[in-house]
Amino acid sequence: MTEVKGNVIVGQSGGPTAVINSSLAGVYKTAKDRGARKVYGMLHGIQGLLQERYVDLSDHIKTDLDIELLIRTPSAYLGSCRFKLPEICEDRAVYDKIFEILNKLEVEYFFYIGGNDSMDTIKKLSDYSLLNGSRIRFMGVPKTIDNDLAATDHTPGYGSAAKYIGAITKEVIRDGLVYDQQNVTILEIMGRNAGWLTGAAALAKGEDCEGPDMIFLPEVTFDVDSFMKKVEELHRRKKSVVVAVSEGVKLADGRYVCELTEGIEFVDAFGHKQLTGTARYLAEKINREVGCKTRAIEFNSLQRCASHIVSRVDITEAFQVGGAAVKEAFDGETGKMIILKRVSDDPYVCVTDIYDVHKVANVEKKVPREWINKDGDYVTEEFVNYIRPLIQAELTPIMTDGLPRHLYYTDVEKK
Repeated sequence: MTEVKGNVIVGQSGGPTAVINSSLAGVYKTAKDRGARKVYGMLHGIQGLLQERYVDLSDHIKTDLDIELLIRTPSAYLGSCRFKLPEICEDRAVYDKIFEILNKLEVEYFFYIGGNDSMDTIKKLSDYSLLNGSRIRFMGVPKTIDNDLAATDHTPGYGSAAKYIGAITKEVIRDGLVYDQQNVTILEIMGRNAGWLTGAAALAKGEDCEGPDMIFLPEVTFDVDSFMKKVEELHRRKKSVVVAVSEGVKLADGRYVCELTEGIEFVDAFGHKQLTGTARYLAEKINREVGCKTRAIEFNSLQRCASHIVSRVDITEAFQVGGAAVKEAFDGETGKMIILKRVSDDPYVCVTDIYDVHKVANVEKKVPREWINKDGDYVTEEFVNYIRPLIQAELTPIMTDGLPRHLYYTDVEKK
């Protein structure tokens, strides 16, 4: 086992997940176990580091109970950001400042937990390090409920979000059958360009539930007129119709369906529009043109913060990728991202490996077209078989006074 005496720094970036803090715990515990002198945490990612906002995690994570609470705590314990580093050739001063801070802290190992945009940060920092002869090693720790990171079989965070979506979809379907009245429910599920999350609604289908009637992913062009015809046909023969739709479904002209509503104005540093309103638009259109009761349900942030229903497989793998990142960096790797490689489905076996971050950053992994049916309104059994191992088993929250207990960090969470 390689032991080091240098310092480590870790940050979290992008949208949180129910298990992102398990990866943080994996980085922290493995680094301390292997002899790291200090493990710093960036407050609000690389943006916070530029403002010299960081903490010594040993001052806040002191016991085994703290580790267990951190593993079970949703959101990003250190705070997150959506900050895009400029190209090195455009603004070297930003990089000079980052490395000045890292050198002042005597950091030898840098870990960033995040998705596509976070891997772009690792790519740029590792490139700058190479150009300037720095010995700091940079490693990406995968995280995203969207499951759209290239090279890895799946991403930590996805399994728990899929478990939540499957469970809630099943419960909404049951709720729609309460009254002897026809109704249509539209479920809006996260997914800008990839439909991994929305496809998870198919998990609701089983012996005790027929599952959603239709599922629409952004990988297939959305035709509003065709959609309305399908809803009308279902409405004629069913009391309750439930449809799952990705927030990012697009029309043939490239517009998001949600852009047919008003109020899409916010754009983040990476040029991403805030997507909301797809379900509302479709439900209102059905209400007007079909003339039945409709509901629009946005799963929204609940998909990524439901730590009370995490998958044990997911939260375990999240911890493992954090630990694997430390092991690889301490053994000399840099400019890499940890990936998960599926060895077997039955029994489910998955191992960690490394992959060049340059081949991952800014590359989106979409649902294969062959995993979507011919009509583009449902997913195939292959898709469901891919997800099912990722949602297995549960990790019970540590309860206090009837509610889950979390590890609370005041400097990040204070108002």
